[in-house]
Amino acid sequence: MPFPGVWMTQSNSMIYRVVPKCACSTIGQIMYHSDHGRFFDGDIHDAKDGLHKWALEDSQPVISAAVPAQQIYTFTAVRNPWSRVLSSFFDKIAGIQRNGKRYRGNLVPMLTQRYGVEVEGDFDQIQSFRRFLMFVRDTIRFRKPMDPDIHWSACSGHVSTLIRNGGRYDLIFPTEKFNEGMSDVLKHVSVPHAIDLEAMPRFNESAGHGPKQAHPIEDYFDDLSIFMMHDIYRRDFNLFKYSKNPNRNPPVKEMDLDEIHAKLGK
Repeated sequence: MPFPGVWMTQSNSMIYRVVPKCACSTIGQIMYHSDHGRFFDGDIHDAKDGLHKWALEDSQPVISAAVPAQQIYTFTAVRNPWSRVLSSFFDKIAGIQRNGKRYRGNLVPMLTQRYGVEVEGDFDQIQSFRRFLMFVRDTIRFRKPMDPDIHWSACSGHVSTLIRNGGRYDLIFPTEKFNEGMSDVLKHVSVPHAIDLEAMPRFNESAGHGPKQAHPIEDYFDDLSIFMMHDIYRRDFNLFKYSKNPNRNPPVKEMDLDEIHAKLGK
C-alpha cells in the first residue's frame, strides 16, 4: 500500500503525514532534531537520510509495516483554507523558487495568458490572486488545464491517503495553534533529544520566495471568491472546523477525530 507524504523518525518515535503549506518544514526539522540533536542543514525536504520518507525507496518497507500496525504515534497538521491558498499564490506563483526559476516552468506564463494573472513588478495583488483562484477552482473541480497541485489541493485529500491505506491518526492539529499541537505530540512520544518549541527557529522554506502580502487576508476575497472557496474546500471547512469567514483563522470548534476517520476512510 502506498503512503505518499509520510515521514517517520529513525528511532520509530513518531509518524507524520506531510501536508504542504502547513508548517511541514518546521515539523520535519523537529523530527530530525528529536533523533539527532541538531537541525538538518538545509531544506528538510531535500534530506536523503536522517528521516524515513516514503519518497526514499529504502524507507518504503519500514513505513509500509509501521503505519498499518498503528503502534507508533501518528499525526499531521492542517491549516485554514484562506491563508493556505494565499500562501500558495505568493510562494508558488508570484515567487521565484530557490533554484532561481519560476515554479513548474511554464505555469506562470500559462496563467498570465489564460487567466490574466500578473506577477511582475508592482502588480495588483488582489486582482491577480482572484484570477489565480479561478485557476485553482478549475484544477480541483474539473482537473483542467491540469491536475491540482499539492500546494493548493485540499488538506483533506492529503490527510485521507494514510487513513484509506490502513493508518490512523492519534492527533490532527491546526497550524494556527502550532506550539500547542506540537507540544501535545511531544508529550506522547519518547525521543532521544528534547527540544524547546518556544526557543527553536521556524523553518519557513518559502519565506522570501515572493512579494510580501500587502493586505489583510479578508481583502483578497470578494463575494465570488468566497463562494468558490466554500465550494472547492468544503471538506476542509467542515472536517477541520474552520470558519467560512476569511477573517477567522483558527478553527471555531474542536476537530472530531472519529468523524475525520469515518468520512476520509471511504
